[in-house]
Amino acid sequence: MTVSRAAAAFALLLSGAALAQEDRPAYVRALAAGYKAAFVCSNLFNGGISQEQTEADDLRGTYAALNPIFPALTAKVDRQNRTVSVAYDGAMPPRIAVWRPSLGCTQLPIGAGPDAAASLPRIAIRPPDLDARAWPTGDRNALAPAGARSAAMQRIVATAFDRRTYGQGSETTAVVVVRNGRIVQERYRPDLNMHSSQRTWSVAKSIAGTVVGAAVQQGLIDVAAPSPVPEWQRAGDPRQRITTDQLLRMASGLHSDHAGNRTDALYFGGVAVADQAGGWPLVAPPGTIFRYANNDTVLAIRGLQHVLGDGEKSLRFPFESLFWKVGMTRTVPETDWRGHFVMSSQVWTTARDLARLGLLHLNDGMWNGERILPPGWRDYVRGHGAAQPATGFGYGATWWTFPAASDLPQDAIVAQGNRGQYLVVIPSRALVIVRRGFDGTGMNFDVTRFTRDLLAALPA
Repeated sequence: MTVSRAAAAFALLLSGAALAQEDRPAYVRALAAGYKAAFVCSNLFNGGISQEQTEADDLRGTYAALNPIFPALTAKVDRQNRTVSVAYDGAMPPRIAVWRPSLGCTQLPIGAGPDAAASLPRIAIRPPDLDARAWPTGDRNALAPAGARSAAMQRIVATAFDRRTYGQGSETTAVVVVRNGRIVQERYRPDLNMHSSQRTWSVAKSIAGTVVGAAVQQGLIDVAAPSPVPEWQRAGDPRQRITTDQLLRMASGLHSDHAGNRTDALYFGGVAVADQAGGWPLVAPPGTIFRYANNDTVLAIRGLQHVLGDGEKSLRFPFESLFWKVGMTRTVPETDWRGHFVMSSQVWTTARDLARLGLLHLNDGMWNGERILPPGWRDYVRGHGAAQPATGFGYGATWWTFPAASDLPQDAIVAQGNRGQYLVVIPSRALVIVRRGFDGTGMNFDVTRFTRDLLAALPA
Protein backbone atom coordinates (compact mmCIF):
# COMPACT_ATOMS: atom_id res chain seq x y z
CA MET A 1 0.00 0.00 0.00
CA THR A 2 1.64 3.25 -1.10
CA VAL A 3 1.44 6.45 0.92
CA SER A 4 -0.77 8.15 -1.68
CA ARG A 5 -3.20 5.24 -1.70
CA ALA A 6 -3.32 5.24 2.10
CA ALA A 7 -4.11 8.96 2.11
CA ALA A 8 -6.80 8.48 -0.53
CA ALA A 9 -8.32 5.62 1.43
CA PHE A 10 -8.51 7.73 4.53
CA ALA A 11 -10.20 10.48 2.54
CA LEU A 12 -12.78 7.89 1.51
CA LEU A 13 -13.23 7.01 5.15
CA LEU A 14 -13.93 10.63 6.01
CA SER A 15 -16.38 11.05 3.16
CA GLY A 16 -18.13 7.75 3.87
CA ALA A 17 -18.58 7.99 7.62
CA ALA A 18 -22.31 7.35 7.34
CA LEU A 19 -22.01 4.24 5.17
CA ALA A 20 -23.08 0.86 6.45
CA GLN A 21 -20.25 -1.45 7.52
CA GLU A 22 -20.57 -3.67 4.45
CA ASP A 23 -20.47 -0.65 2.11
CA ARG A 24 -17.22 0.84 3.41
CA PRO A 25 -14.09 0.41 1.28
CA ALA A 26 -12.23 -2.76 2.18
CA TYR A 27 -9.04 -0.89 3.06
CA VAL A 28 -10.93 1.39 5.44
CA ARG A 29 -12.42 -1.64 7.21
CA ALA A 30 -8.94 -3.18 7.31
CA LEU A 31 -7.65 -0.04 9.05
CA ALA A 32 -10.43 -0.17 11.63
CA ALA A 33 -9.84 -3.88 12.22
CA GLY A 34 -6.12 -3.28 12.62
CA TYR A 35 -6.78 -0.49 15.10
CA LYS A 36 -8.99 -2.74 17.21
CA ALA A 37 -6.64 -5.72 17.04
CA ALA A 38 -3.66 -3.56 18.01
CA PHE A 39 -5.28 -1.91 21.02
CA VAL A 40 -6.86 -5.06 22.42
CA CYS A 41 -3.55 -6.91 22.02
CA SER A 42 -1.34 -4.21 23.51
CA ASN A 43 -3.60 -3.38 26.42
CA LEU A 44 -4.19 -7.01 27.32
CA PHE A 45 -0.67 -8.38 27.00
CA ASN A 46 1.41 -5.29 27.81
CA GLY A 47 -0.56 -4.01 30.75
CA GLY A 48 -3.20 -6.54 31.77
CA ILE A 49 -6.11 -4.30 30.76
CA SER A 50 -9.18 -6.29 29.77
CA GLN A 51 -10.82 -6.32 26.37
CA GLU A 52 -13.97 -4.80 27.90
CA GLN A 53 -11.98 -1.92 29.38
CA THR A 54 -10.23 -1.40 26.05
CA GLU A 55 -13.61 -1.16 24.32
CA ALA A 56 -14.70 1.46 26.84
CA ASP A 57 -11.53 3.57 26.80
CA ASP A 58 -9.38 3.16 23.70
CA LEU A 59 -12.15 2.46 21.21
CA ARG A 60 -14.34 5.42 22.13
CA GLY A 61 -13.78 9.11 21.62
CA THR A 62 -11.02 8.54 19.07
CA TYR A 63 -11.17 9.28 15.36
CA ALA A 64 -14.72 10.32 14.60
CA ALA A 65 -14.80 8.41 11.32
CA LEU A 66 -13.50 5.17 12.84
CA ASN A 67 -15.70 5.04 15.92
CA PRO A 68 -18.85 3.83 14.09
CA ILE A 69 -16.97 0.86 12.61
CA PHE A 70 -15.60 -0.67 15.82
CA PRO A 71 -18.85 -2.15 17.24
CA ALA A 72 -19.37 -4.28 14.12
CA LEU A 73 -15.89 -5.82 14.43
CA THR A 74 -15.26 -8.72 16.81
CA ALA A 75 -11.85 -9.19 18.40
CA LYS A 76 -10.88 -12.82 19.01
CA VAL A 77 -8.20 -13.32 21.63
CA ASP A 78 -5.86 -16.33 21.61
CA ARG A 79 -4.25 -16.16 25.04
CA GLN A 80 -2.05 -19.18 24.48
CA ASN A 81 -0.37 -17.71 21.40
CA ARG A 82 -0.78 -14.10 22.54
CA THR A 83 -2.56 -12.94 19.41
CA VAL A 84 -5.69 -10.93 18.62
CA SER A 85 -7.51 -11.26 15.30
CA VAL A 86 -10.31 -9.10 13.90
CA ALA A 87 -12.23 -10.21 10.79
CA TYR A 88 -13.34 -7.46 8.43
CA ASP A 89 -13.82 -9.07 4.99
CA GLY A 90 -14.99 -12.57 4.12
CA ALA A 91 -12.52 -12.82 1.25
CA MET A 92 -9.47 -11.81 3.29
CA PRO A 93 -7.65 -13.10 6.38
CA PRO A 94 -8.46 -11.17 9.56
CA ARG A 95 -6.20 -8.40 10.78
CA ILE A 96 -3.83 -9.99 13.31
CA ALA A 97 -1.78 -8.44 16.11
CA VAL A 98 0.93 -10.60 17.69
CA TRP A 99 2.54 -10.00 21.10
CA ARG A 100 6.21 -10.70 21.77
CA PRO A 101 8.08 -10.36 25.09
CA SER A 102 9.49 -6.84 25.60
CA LEU A 103 8.55 -5.75 22.05
CA GLY A 104 4.80 -5.87 22.60
CA CYS A 105 2.28 -6.24 19.80
CA THR A 106 2.87 -5.78 16.11
CA GLN A 107 0.35 -5.97 13.29
CA LEU A 108 0.84 -8.39 10.47
CA PRO A 109 0.45 -6.84 7.00
CA ILE A 110 -3.01 -6.75 5.49
CA GLY A 111 -3.56 -10.10 3.82
CA ALA A 112 -1.11 -12.03 6.03
CA GLY A 113 -2.38 -15.12 7.81
CA PRO A 114 -1.39 -16.41 11.26
CA ASP A 115 1.57 -18.38 9.88
CA ALA A 116 3.36 -15.09 9.24
CA ALA A 117 3.74 -14.60 13.02
CA ALA A 118 6.60 -17.10 13.05
CA SER A 119 8.81 -14.73 11.04
CA LEU A 120 8.44 -11.72 13.35
CA PRO A 121 11.65 -10.40 14.97
CA ARG A 122 12.07 -11.26 18.65
CA ILE A 123 14.68 -10.64 21.33
CA ALA A 124 15.81 -13.06 24.00
CA ILE A 125 15.88 -10.62 26.91
CA ARG A 126 13.41 -9.98 29.69
CA PRO A 127 13.09 -6.97 32.01
CA PRO A 128 14.81 -7.28 35.37
CA ASP A 129 12.65 -7.35 38.49
CA LEU A 130 13.50 -4.04 40.14
CA ASP A 131 10.28 -3.39 42.07
CA ALA A 132 11.81 -4.09 45.49
CA ARG A 133 14.61 -1.58 44.97
CA ALA A 134 14.37 1.91 46.39
CA TRP A 135 12.62 4.57 44.36
CA PRO A 136 13.16 5.78 41.69
CA THR A 137 14.77 2.67 40.19
CA GLY A 138 12.26 0.55 42.08
CA ASP A 139 9.03 1.23 43.97
CA ARG A 140 10.18 0.97 47.60
CA ASN A 141 9.90 4.19 49.63
CA ALA A 142 8.60 6.11 46.63
CA LEU A 143 6.31 8.40 48.63
CA ALA A 144 7.70 11.50 50.27
CA PRO A 145 7.11 12.01 54.02
CA ALA A 146 3.62 13.19 54.89
CA GLY A 147 4.86 16.70 55.60
CA ALA A 148 5.91 17.12 51.96
CA ARG A 149 2.50 16.09 50.63
CA SER A 150 0.41 19.21 51.04
CA ALA A 151 -3.37 19.21 51.29
CA ALA A 152 -3.54 21.98 48.68
CA MET A 153 -1.76 19.83 46.11
CA GLN A 154 -3.98 16.89 46.97
CA ARG A 155 -7.07 18.99 46.25
CA ILE A 156 -5.68 20.11 42.90
CA VAL A 157 -4.88 16.54 41.89
CA ALA A 158 -8.37 15.44 42.92
CA THR A 159 -9.97 18.09 40.69
CA ALA A 160 -7.99 16.74 37.73
CA PHE A 161 -10.31 13.73 37.89
CA ASP A 162 -13.62 15.64 38.06
CA ARG A 163 -14.00 15.89 34.25
CA ARG A 164 -14.61 19.64 34.27
CA THR A 165 -12.05 21.78 36.16
CA TYR A 166 -9.21 21.35 33.65
CA GLY A 167 -11.33 20.46 30.64
CA GLN A 168 -15.02 19.71 30.20
CA GLY A 169 -15.42 16.00 29.58
CA SER A 170 -11.73 15.23 30.10
CA GLU A 171 -10.97 11.76 31.44
CA THR A 172 -7.96 11.58 33.75
CA THR A 173 -6.62 8.12 34.54
CA ALA A 174 -3.45 8.92 36.49
CA VAL A 175 -1.52 11.78 38.06
CA VAL A 176 1.93 11.46 39.59
CA VAL A 177 3.78 14.48 41.00
CA VAL A 178 7.43 14.17 42.03
CA ARG A 179 9.20 16.86 44.06
CA ASN A 180 12.82 16.67 45.17
CA GLY A 181 13.01 13.12 43.88
CA ARG A 182 10.06 11.64 45.81
CA ILE A 183 6.38 11.24 44.94
CA VAL A 184 4.33 13.92 46.69
CA GLN A 185 1.02 13.15 44.96
CA GLU A 186 -0.22 10.02 43.22
CA ARG A 187 -3.74 9.13 42.20
CA TYR A 188 -5.33 6.71 39.73
CA ARG A 189 -8.77 6.11 38.35
CA PRO A 190 -10.29 3.39 40.59
CA ASP A 191 -9.94 0.61 37.99
CA LEU A 192 -6.22 1.35 37.38
CA ASN A 193 -3.04 1.34 39.48
CA MET A 194 0.65 2.22 39.38
CA HIS A 195 1.39 -0.77 37.14
CA SER A 196 -1.38 -0.03 34.61
CA SER A 197 0.04 0.66 31.17
CA GLN A 198 -1.37 3.00 28.52
CA ARG A 199 -0.31 4.01 25.05
CA THR A 200 1.84 7.12 25.19
CA TRP A 201 0.72 8.43 21.83
CA SER A 202 3.10 11.30 20.96
CA VAL A 203 4.82 11.33 24.33
CA ALA A 204 6.69 8.51 22.58
CA LYS A 205 8.44 11.18 20.53
CA SER A 206 10.08 12.54 23.68
CA ILE A 207 10.99 8.98 24.63
CA ALA A 208 12.53 8.58 21.16
CA GLY A 209 14.54 11.75 21.65
CA THR A 210 15.85 10.34 24.92
CA VAL A 211 16.84 7.07 23.22
CA VAL A 212 18.77 9.13 20.66
CA GLY A 213 20.40 10.99 23.54
CA ALA A 214 21.60 7.70 25.03
CA ALA A 215 23.12 6.82 21.66
CA VAL A 216 24.85 10.21 21.47
CA GLN A 217 26.31 9.66 24.92
CA GLN A 218 27.78 6.37 23.71
CA GLY A 219 29.22 7.97 20.58
CA LEU A 220 26.99 5.95 18.27
CA ILE A 221 25.40 8.84 16.39
CA ASP A 222 26.00 12.54 15.78
CA VAL A 223 22.75 14.52 15.64
CA ALA A 224 24.43 17.29 13.65
CA ALA A 225 25.44 14.88 10.88
CA PRO A 226 23.22 13.72 8.01
CA SER A 227 20.76 11.15 9.24
CA PRO A 228 21.75 7.60 8.24
CA VAL A 229 18.29 6.66 6.97
CA PRO A 230 19.12 3.81 4.55
CA GLU A 231 16.40 4.70 2.01
CA TRP A 232 18.18 8.01 1.33
CA GLN A 233 21.70 6.77 0.68
CA ARG A 234 21.55 6.35 -3.09
CA ALA A 235 23.77 8.87 -4.90
CA GLY A 236 21.91 12.04 -5.86
CA ASP A 237 19.18 11.77 -3.24
CA PRO A 238 18.72 15.33 -1.88
CA ARG A 239 17.37 13.98 1.40
CA GLN A 240 20.92 13.02 2.34
CA ARG A 241 21.27 16.58 3.62
CA ILE A 242 18.67 16.08 6.36
CA THR A 243 20.31 15.77 9.78
CA THR A 244 19.08 13.79 12.75
CA ASP A 245 18.76 17.10 14.61
CA GLN A 246 16.37 18.38 11.94
CA LEU A 247 14.30 15.22 12.21
CA LEU A 248 14.12 15.59 16.00
CA ARG A 249 12.95 19.20 15.55
CA MET A 250 10.23 18.47 12.96
CA ALA A 251 12.22 20.57 10.52
CA SER A 252 13.15 17.98 7.90
CA GLY A 253 11.49 19.83 5.02
CA LEU A 254 9.79 16.58 3.97
CA HIS A 255 6.28 16.50 2.58
CA SER A 256 3.54 14.49 4.26
CA ASP A 257 -0.13 13.93 3.52
CA HIS A 258 -1.04 16.79 5.86
CA ALA A 259 0.49 18.58 8.83
CA GLY A 260 0.80 16.18 11.74
CA ASN A 261 0.59 13.36 9.22
CA ARG A 262 -1.60 10.69 10.71
CA THR A 263 0.42 7.73 9.43
CA ASP A 264 -2.67 5.51 9.66
CA ALA A 265 -1.13 3.02 7.26
CA LEU A 266 1.78 2.53 9.68
CA TYR A 267 -0.16 2.70 12.94
CA PHE A 268 -3.16 0.59 11.95
CA GLY A 269 -2.56 -0.76 8.45
CA GLY A 270 0.39 -3.07 9.00
CA VAL A 271 2.63 -1.09 6.65
CA ALA A 272 6.34 -1.16 7.54
CA VAL A 273 8.34 1.89 8.62
CA ALA A 274 10.64 1.73 5.58
CA ASP A 275 7.66 1.71 3.22
CA GLN A 276 5.60 4.37 4.96
CA ALA A 277 8.07 6.93 6.28
CA GLY A 278 11.08 6.74 3.99
CA GLY A 279 9.54 7.73 0.69
CA TRP A 280 8.33 11.32 1.14
CA PRO A 281 10.02 14.02 -1.00
CA LEU A 282 11.45 17.35 0.10
CA VAL A 283 9.21 20.40 -0.20
CA ALA A 284 11.50 22.88 1.62
CA PRO A 285 15.20 23.17 2.43
CA PRO A 286 15.93 21.15 5.61
CA GLY A 287 15.83 23.28 8.74
CA THR A 288 13.73 26.12 7.31
CA ILE A 289 10.15 25.19 8.23
CA PHE A 290 8.41 23.52 11.16
CA ARG A 291 5.93 20.85 10.13
CA TYR A 292 4.67 18.53 12.84
CA ALA A 293 5.08 15.05 11.40
CA ASN A 294 5.11 11.59 12.92
CA ASN A 295 7.42 10.54 10.11
CA ASP A 296 10.29 12.74 11.27
CA THR A 297 10.54 10.98 14.63
CA VAL A 298 10.06 7.55 13.05
CA LEU A 299 12.89 8.33 10.64
CA ALA A 300 15.25 9.52 13.38
CA ILE A 301 14.90 6.13 15.09
CA ARG A 302 15.06 4.36 11.72
CA GLY A 303 18.47 5.93 11.16
CA LEU A 304 19.69 4.96 14.63
CA GLN A 305 18.58 1.36 14.19
CA HIS A 306 20.40 1.23 10.86
CA VAL A 307 23.61 2.42 12.53
CA LEU A 308 23.16 -0.32 15.12
CA GLY A 309 22.76 -2.98 12.45
CA ASP A 310 18.98 -3.31 12.07
CA GLY A 311 19.06 -6.58 14.01
CA GLU A 312 18.85 -7.78 17.58
CA LYS A 313 21.39 -5.21 18.78
CA SER A 314 19.17 -2.40 17.54
CA LEU A 315 16.13 -3.95 19.25
CA ARG A 316 17.95 -4.39 22.56
CA PHE A 317 19.39 -0.89 22.62
CA PRO A 318 16.49 1.11 24.17
CA PHE A 319 16.11 -1.43 26.97
CA GLU A 320 19.76 -1.96 27.86
CA SER A 321 20.93 1.63 27.34
CA LEU A 322 17.97 3.54 28.78
CA PHE A 323 14.76 1.95 30.04
CA TRP A 324 16.08 -0.71 32.38
CA LYS A 325 18.91 1.46 33.64
CA VAL A 326 16.39 3.91 35.09
CA GLY A 327 13.80 1.37 36.25
CA MET A 328 11.39 1.71 33.30
CA THR A 329 10.75 -2.03 33.27
CA ARG A 330 7.10 -1.68 32.25
CA THR A 331 7.82 0.41 29.16
CA VAL A 332 7.20 -1.43 25.89
CA PRO A 333 8.24 0.18 22.58
CA GLU A 334 6.48 -1.65 19.78
CA THR A 335 7.77 -2.35 16.28
CA ASP A 336 6.45 -2.94 12.80
CA TRP A 337 6.49 -6.49 11.46
CA ARG A 338 10.04 -6.03 10.14
CA GLY A 339 11.44 -5.04 13.54
CA HIS A 340 11.62 -1.25 13.25
CA PHE A 341 10.37 0.78 16.21
CA VAL A 342 7.27 2.95 15.74
CA MET A 343 8.48 5.29 18.46
CA SER A 344 6.40 8.26 17.36
CA SER A 345 3.35 6.88 19.19
CA GLN A 346 3.35 3.12 19.80
CA VAL A 347 4.96 2.91 23.23
CA TRP A 348 3.06 1.53 26.21
CA THR A 349 4.13 2.62 29.68
CA THR A 350 2.98 3.46 33.20
CA ALA A 351 2.68 6.80 34.97
CA ARG A 352 5.56 5.91 37.29
CA ASP A 353 7.80 4.98 34.37
CA LEU A 354 7.10 8.36 32.79
CA ALA A 355 7.98 9.99 36.12
CA ARG A 356 11.30 8.13 35.99
CA LEU A 357 11.94 9.47 32.50
CA GLY A 358 11.19 12.95 33.81
CA LEU A 359 13.63 12.51 36.70
CA LEU A 360 16.36 11.47 34.28
CA HIS A 361 15.96 14.77 32.43
CA LEU A 362 15.54 16.75 35.62
CA ASN A 363 18.92 15.37 36.76
CA ASP A 364 20.50 16.27 33.40
CA GLY A 365 20.94 12.69 32.27
CA MET A 366 22.49 11.27 35.46
CA TRP A 367 21.10 8.18 37.23
CA ASN A 368 22.64 6.65 40.34
CA GLY A 369 25.99 8.16 39.45
CA GLU A 370 25.94 6.94 35.85
CA ARG A 371 25.66 9.30 32.93
CA ILE A 372 22.90 8.06 30.59
CA LEU A 373 22.51 11.21 28.48
CA PRO A 374 25.13 13.75 27.38
CA PRO A 375 25.73 16.72 29.68
CA GLY A 376 23.29 19.47 28.78
CA TRP A 377 20.91 17.17 26.88
CA ARG A 378 17.91 18.61 28.71
CA ASP A 379 18.91 22.06 27.42
CA TYR A 380 19.39 20.67 23.94
CA VAL A 381 15.91 19.12 23.79
CA ARG A 382 14.41 22.37 25.13
CA GLY A 383 16.30 24.72 22.84
CA HIS A 384 14.31 26.17 19.96
CA GLY A 385 15.57 25.73 16.44
CA ALA A 386 15.12 28.28 13.67
CA ALA A 387 11.84 26.68 12.55
CA GLN A 388 9.04 26.98 15.11
CA PRO A 389 5.26 26.50 15.37
CA ALA A 390 3.40 29.66 14.45
CA THR A 391 1.52 29.89 17.76
CA GLY A 392 1.20 28.23 21.15
CA PHE A 393 3.79 25.84 22.57
CA GLY A 394 7.33 26.05 21.29
CA TYR A 395 9.24 23.00 20.04
CA GLY A 396 12.74 21.86 20.82
CA ALA A 397 14.11 18.45 19.89
CA THR A 398 11.19 16.07 20.56
CA TRP A 399 10.10 18.10 23.62
CA TRP A 400 7.74 21.07 23.79
CA THR A 401 8.09 24.28 25.79
CA PHE A 402 5.27 26.25 27.38
CA PRO A 403 4.04 29.36 25.54
CA ALA A 404 5.96 32.46 26.59
CA ALA A 405 2.73 34.08 27.76
CA SER A 406 2.12 31.27 30.28
CA ASP A 407 4.60 32.77 32.78
CA LEU A 408 5.74 29.27 33.71
CA PRO A 409 9.45 28.59 34.39
CA GLN A 410 11.50 28.96 31.23
CA ASP A 411 13.48 25.78 31.88
CA ALA A 412 10.36 23.60 31.73
CA ILE A 413 10.03 20.89 29.08
CA VAL A 414 6.80 19.14 28.16
CA ALA A 415 6.08 15.83 26.46
CA GLN A 416 2.57 15.76 24.97
CA GLY A 417 0.46 13.04 23.44
CA ASN A 418 -3.01 12.47 22.03
CA ARG A 419 -5.90 11.87 24.43
CA GLY A 420 -4.24 13.86 27.20
CA GLN A 421 -0.81 12.32 27.86
CA TYR A 422 1.54 14.80 29.53
CA LEU A 423 4.96 14.75 31.17
CA VAL A 424 6.20 18.07 32.55
CA VAL A 425 9.75 18.52 33.86
CA ILE A 426 10.77 21.74 35.66
CA PRO A 427 14.38 21.49 36.88
CA SER A 428 14.38 24.88 38.64
CA ARG A 429 11.54 23.68 40.89
CA ALA A 430 12.76 20.06 41.20
CA LEU A 431 9.34 19.06 39.87
CA VAL A 432 8.03 16.31 37.58
CA ILE A 433 4.33 16.06 36.69
CA VAL A 434 2.67 13.15 34.90
CA ARG A 435 -0.93 13.21 33.72
CA ARG A 436 -2.46 10.31 31.77
CA GLY A 437 -5.91 10.28 30.23
CA PHE A 438 -8.47 9.12 27.71
CA ASP A 439 -9.69 12.53 26.62
CA GLY A 440 -12.01 12.43 23.64
CA THR A 441 -12.01 14.70 20.62
CA GLY A 442 -12.46 18.31 21.73
CA MET A 443 -12.04 17.42 25.42
CA ASN A 444 -8.56 18.80 25.98
CA PHE A 445 -6.95 18.83 29.41
CA ASP A 446 -5.43 22.23 30.29
CA VAL A 447 -1.92 21.16 31.28
CA THR A 448 -0.70 24.77 31.45
CA ARG A 449 -3.27 25.72 34.09
CA PHE A 450 -2.77 22.43 35.94
CA THR A 451 0.97 23.01 36.10
CA ARG A 452 0.52 26.60 37.26
CA ASP A 453 -1.87 25.51 40.02
CA LEU A 454 0.49 22.80 41.26
CA LEU A 455 3.41 25.22 41.32
CA ALA A 456 1.37 27.67 43.40
CA ALA A 457 0.56 24.91 45.89
CA LEU A 458 4.13 23.66 46.39
CA PRO A 459 5.25 23.66 50.02
CA ALA A 460 8.03 26.12 50.78
